[in-house]
Amino acid sequence: MTTHAVLDPCNAETIATFELAPADEVDAAVARAKTAFPGWAAISTQDRARALRRFADTVAAHSEELAVMEARNVGKPIDGARWEANAVADVIHYYAGAVDKHTGTTLPWASGLAITLHEPLGVVGLITPWNFPMMIAAWKLGPALAAGNTVVLKPSEITPLTTLRLAELALESGIPEGVVNVVVGDGAVAGQRLVDHPDVAKIGFTGSTATGKRIMKSAAETLTRVTLELGGKSANVVFADADLDAAATGVPGSAFDNAGQDCCARSRILVERSVHDRFVEMVIEASRGVKVGTPYEADVFMGPLVSAAHRAKVASFEGEGDVAFRGEVPDGPGFWYPPTVITGVDETSRIANDEIFGPVVAVIPFDDEADAVRLANNTIYGLSGSIWTRDASRAMRMARAVQSGAMSVNSNSSVRYATPFGGYKQSGIGRDLSMHALGHYSETKTVYFG
Repeated sequence: MTTHAVLDPCNAETIATFELAPADEVDAAVARAKTAFPGWAAISTQDRARALRRFADTVAAHSEELAVMEARNVGKPIDGARWEANAVADVIHYYAGAVDKHTGTTLPWASGLAITLHEPLGVVGLITPWNFPMMIAAWKLGPALAAGNTVVLKPSEITPLTTLRLAELALESGIPEGVVNVVVGDGAVAGQRLVDHPDVAKIGFTGSTATGKRIMKSAAETLTRVTLELGGKSANVVFADADLDAAATGVPGSAFDNAGQDCCARSRILVERSVHDRFVEMVIEASRGVKVGTPYEADVFMGPLVSAAHRAKVASFEGEGDVAFRGEVPDGPGFWYPPTVITGVDETSRIANDEIFGPVVAVIPFDDEADAVRLANNTIYGLSGSIWTRDASRAMRMARAVQSGAMSVNSNSSVRYATPFGGYKQSGIGRDLSMHALGHYSETKTVYFG
């Protein structure tokens, strides 16, 4: 086995070590989940809902513990980590309430009757990323368990701590043994085995588009179902008639939150040319207020990047365009990167087209509404985005024209657990969250009578 060190990105110190799971540990976890499946699938909807409510309540009771763990492992400011820990409990509560509402239909036909049933798939494999480890685990665990499946979950080996704790809390809350299983391993070994395993009925994955393509290719061999939530290069479209103060002050939250390590980050600001220069100055002023530091520092907004390797990737975009603003970062160890605003960007360059996944935003002018649509859609991605205008008709036209799974008007909202979340084009297939997700974790059966 290979020993892997989990680091605190604020100082590069080791906070835990793991033996990375080989393929046979994945096999053992799938076997446990397969053994537990008949019992979990057979319990009444009322009992499954009660079990999930107990799980959510247990998570809520340990929210501070989870937040501290997440802040240290990912480098998040503690207030954000606390919000995420409570959101985990809320998502599980939501799916506890959804258990008995995922119902079929009754249809008369000829002289008989037809009914549709939603049945669990069996063992599902969940593969989650390092940027929001416990929250995205909940997004997938919630609907998978509510639909009656058992789970093998592989978190990123970079930030596995809260996911492992969630599995312990599930067991402590009374979720039967074998229903929730976690394996910490390398994607090329443990993740690949989970995708290839013949007893895994579905893969739910959040991560890079490149990895999603490999998963989809492997899953095709056995026709394993997939839900893929992948990369993004979201546009923040600002028209001259918008509330420019609101749009500019919203940029740090939309682009630099979680150090920009967010697939929904509005990393392209498209601004109507007549207000471009003024808006750049407003964005710079708003960005000056971004304090970068360790999780418990007062007023800290942004922590470090997750690893030295990721910092090098983000830094590889330097030199494209003109640096209009670069913030300050702490001295000393840690994987720090400053909030950065870039102008003078060529729309064909990497910085305008590739997912940076760091605190770097590019500001690009457009001439008119048609040009804004062209630029917004000039990407392989289509996950999220924002439109800023006081013209309601224009807002509706833009929301319809931009090819993206989630669009916000005069705000930067991307995710609510009661609404579906996912992307167009190479940002993914299927949807997380809301009642829509339950359909991705269920099989539909039609039964005819008469």
